[in-house]
Amino acid sequence: MGNCVSSQLASQGGCLCWQTRVNIIHLDGRLEQLEEKKKAGHVLSENPDCFLCCSESMFVGSLRPHVNPSEKLQLDHIYFLMPLSKSHMPLSLQDLCALAVKADAALAHSHPKQSILKSSRVSQTSCLETPIVPQGYSHSISGS
Repeated sequence: MGNCVSSQLASQGGCLCWQTRVNIIHLDGRLEQLEEKKKAGHVLSENPDCFLCCSESMFVGSLRPHVNPSEKLQLDHIYFLMPLSKSHMPLSLQDLCALAVKADAALAHSHPKQSILKSSRVSQTSCLETPIVPQGYSHSISGS
């Protein structure tokens, strides 16, 4: 997912408000923004049935990466709260696209003129058409 959205934003040099905060997308799509770095455990203590994933380390076909509770959350990163029940399920292309759309909606709601998908020239359609596959990983899409 990081490849789908974040690298394109960084290369544009635009100044987006979310880039100076820790951004957490909740299960219900709500955006929580922290103005300073906090440990992941702080967020997880308020969401006991969840784990955190960083958008920068999410790839098609990989397990959902857990942010260690002792790790400090980074400014300008987007984190997703995920239900523990999905912790051992590999990410599909559809999962990543759904998360990109969810993040875009949350950020657009808090800052109406700032859209990840619009500003990075990534649309829901292009994200679905262009698989994000980690180097050395072979992935074929069948039946979807």
